[in-house]
Amino acid sequence: MNGTKTSATLHSSRAIKKIDRGVIFPSAAYTMRHKQVRFYTYLDKPPQIGDLVYGAISRIGQHSSLENVSGRIHSIHDGTKAIFVFGNRYAPDFYEGLVPDEMTDRLDLIARSGVVGVVKTQNSMIKDPTGVKVLGYVCDENGTVLNTRNFSAIKPQRKIKREPRSQMILVCGTSMNSGKSMAAAACCWALTSMGFTVRASKVTGTASLKDILHMNDSGAHTYADFTYLGYPSTYLLPKDELLNIFNLLDLKYANNPKNFWVVEIADGIIQRETAILLSSPEVISRIHKFIFCANDAFGVIGGLITLRDKFGLVPDVLSGVCSSSPLHIRELSEFTDIPVFNSADTDKKRLAKILLSPNG
Repeated sequence: MNGTKTSATLHSSRAIKKIDRGVIFPSAAYTMRHKQVRFYTYLDKPPQIGDLVYGAISRIGQHSSLENVSGRIHSIHDGTKAIFVFGNRYAPDFYEGLVPDEMTDRLDLIARSGVVGVVKTQNSMIKDPTGVKVLGYVCDENGTVLNTRNFSAIKPQRKIKREPRSQMILVCGTSMNSGKSMAAAACCWALTSMGFTVRASKVTGTASLKDILHMNDSGAHTYADFTYLGYPSTYLLPKDELLNIFNLLDLKYANNPKNFWVVEIADGIIQRETAILLSSPEVISRIHKFIFCANDAFGVIGGLITLRDKFGLVPDVLSGVCSSSPLHIRELSEFTDIPVFNSADTDKKRLAKILLSPNG
């Protein structure tokens, strides 16, 4: 992994303190184990993506809960203590949050999964971020700051992809909350209902177990996202790290050609990380079926033009929030003959027939 361990010379052994028992352990720190997270110390060092922080809620704002590593949602209050993880976030409906250049006593909670940073931009329709008072970096007994990227829950047995591979169903959309996760779950349900083994992954985004757990509830036998590789988020990661995440998940979950691999990419097709992946031949070459989601018919129309002109891609299926509206579907029928499936009320047999049909 590309994580960085940072050690510091402490003035005395008293600078290392024990973390209180019973603190909330967030899903952004998925690769860590409770027995590893025992000590903290305050160091004046620049934070890095994946650095663990021990802190207390100082102000309730937009987020009034935390998701733990098991997916349980904890209510939080002023003074609630928890482990947090430095990370960036890109969320048009919420915040753009960044890891600060210098350590600070106060941070913003930028995701319910425990990701912290400093808010750079904010959707005017939501509250100010929940505040976190920093107590110190989480460290080992030697004072070395723990970073999630130095740990991984996924260790592929192979380093080279062996052909043929599982057929990949790729789900993208116009933006966050366009219905991608529901469409991905519908694919899992349709295929498992036909007797196929389905594995599922979310390659980009900000830590949150909700989406992959939804795919698991819909029949995906094995599931994972970037947090399983130690990343609290993927915003602003270099291209090689993004592709490494995709390839490691592929190597772990898509080796059996009899199976299907359902993959969701977060945010919209013009968002930086999504655009990088959609421009990468090693990702595009893996597509068996491509599902595109949007909030409304005009979003689909604009998306189809962008996919064609920027990426040379044409979806096999349309879905998302718009698919639940007969009027949106009627509007789309005047522009394209690409099939639409309603992910909120899925015709499993029809969807499975589309997904199982040969390419071309």
